[in-house]
Amino acid sequence: MSLLRSLLLTNPLIVLCTVVMGTISMAASLFDRTGHAQHRVARVWSRLLLRISGVRVRLAGLEKIDPRAHYVLVANHQSLMDIPLIMGNLPVQFRFFAKEGLFHIPFLGWHLRRAGHLPVVRENPRKALRVVHDAARMIRERSLSVLLFPEGGRAPVGMREFKEGAAHLAIKAGAPLLPLAVVGTRALLPMGSVRFRPGVVELHVGDAIPTSGLTLQDRGTITRLLEQKVAEMAGEAVSAQQS
Repeated sequence: MSLLRSLLLTNPLIVLCTVVMGTISMAASLFDRTGHAQHRVARVWSRLLLRISGVRVRLAGLEKIDPRAHYVLVANHQSLMDIPLIMGNLPVQFRFFAKEGLFHIPFLGWHLRRAGHLPVVRENPRKALRVVHDAARMIRERSLSVLLFPEGGRAPVGMREFKEGAAHLAIKAGAPLLPLAVVGTRALLPMGSVRFRPGVVELHVGDAIPTSGLTLQDRGTITRLLEQKVAEMAGEAVSAQQS
């Protein structure tokens, strides 16, 4: 019964919501080139998606966020529900790195481009480095935060070792790293599933890790510290990257 409800009601409502809010985001982008209005639209879309899916959210540590600061936000990645969870509940303007293929999806891709989100480029190291430099400049010059999932993709179980891109970006931008832990989204929308399950998820915010005075040679050490903090908040074990 729950599968039928997802396929016949929840999924079509999510598609309709995405089309409507994507259209509003496109319209907003004609008047606001900063992406701020599109971010506010995306926050509404995220909250609607969570509500339609029957997801209840528990938050912890929001008081640790300085509204005047800008961060490199770092989270574990369990599910496609992670972005709506973070977008709908984190009270800061931020842009995020997303798979390049998502930028080609109608409505969603249009929003991602015009709102100023950043593509993950894996095949071209030179282009990937340029995107990181663009993100660092965005943080410094526009006082925006940037969100990354340093596992490099969703993990079917546990948590993968973090890659060093987030630490590299934070040191380059001179911004603190803010660890975030997502709990419970994997059970509600597992990898490969099209069924949205109702339930409870959690978003935990940790203490910021300053990068002032660090160099790129420190990125390995700071990555391991960041990984440890996220794993502790998420209650996950870290496994080595698969080759």
